[in-house]
Order: sequence, then structure tokens, then C-alpha cells
Amino acid sequence: MDKFSIRRYQPVDFQEVIGVFNTNVPDFFDPSETQDLFHYLEQEIEDYFVIIKDAQIVGAGGINYDADGITARLSWDFLDRNMQQNGAGTILTQHRILHVQQLPHIQRLIVRTSQMAEGFYQKMGFEVKERLPDYWAKGFDLVVMEFKA
Repeated sequence: MDKFSIRRYQPVDFQEVIGVFNTNVPDFFDPSETQDLFHYLEQEIEDYFVIIKDAQIVGAGGINYDADGITARLSWDFLDRNMQQNGAGTILTQHRILHVQQLPHIQRLIVRTSQMAEGFYQKMGFEVKERLPDYWAKGFDLVVMEFKA
């Protein structure tokens, strides 16, 4: 498996992260979601990480925390489409799961994703709890999944 490293996102990473995201538009994200990601990176980050290979950011993903104080949500994760299927997504997701598991007050981990990533999250130990068609955009369903490890 290729050598990857993970570190916290820094504002200087903004353009590179957007570039990685754009490799997934329109197949995995609707073009309208680009502005949502801009807003997230500028206003809503709580814990956000980048995964690096050969000094290049090849993916990113975050964790946000619900107001209930016990629920964490995996958020805005994606890989450069040329880096998919090589273990980077698994490494990044495992990193975030372990991060959440070290927080004693968190009792529940969910992900709000689309049907495109549903199978990946099932392999990572998540179960489908809810599905809403065309939620993100036409053809992009909301799939709410909960971690069951």
C-alpha cells in the first residue's frame, strides 16, 4: 500500500482541497455543492484533516459535532478521483473514527452521504438509518448511516 500521511487542514490548503474536490464533480458531487464546501471550509470546520501522498493533498475529510454533545458526524470527505481504490479513503476514515473514539463524551458517530459512497461506508462498519431521494441535488440522495463497531 502506498505511503500516506494525515495532518490537520490549514487555511493555506484551501485551493488544493478545492482542486481535489473538483475532480469529483459532477460524478460524485453536484456542481452546486462547490459553494457549500467553500462555506464549510471558511465557517464550519471543527476537526478537518487532509491526507497527503508525495507532498500533495490527495483527499480531505472532517468531523463535526452536534449540539446534543454526544453525536459526531463525518463530513465533507473526498479523494482525488485518481487516488480512489488504493486505500487512502480507508486510512482517512479510520483516522477520523479513531479520533472520535478518543472523545469520551461522544456516543454516536454518523455520516450523511450519498448513494455513491454508501457501499464504502458499509464496509467501514456503518449501517443505513435513513434515505431521502434527491436531497443534495437531483440524482444525489441523502443516505444517513451510523457506525456500529
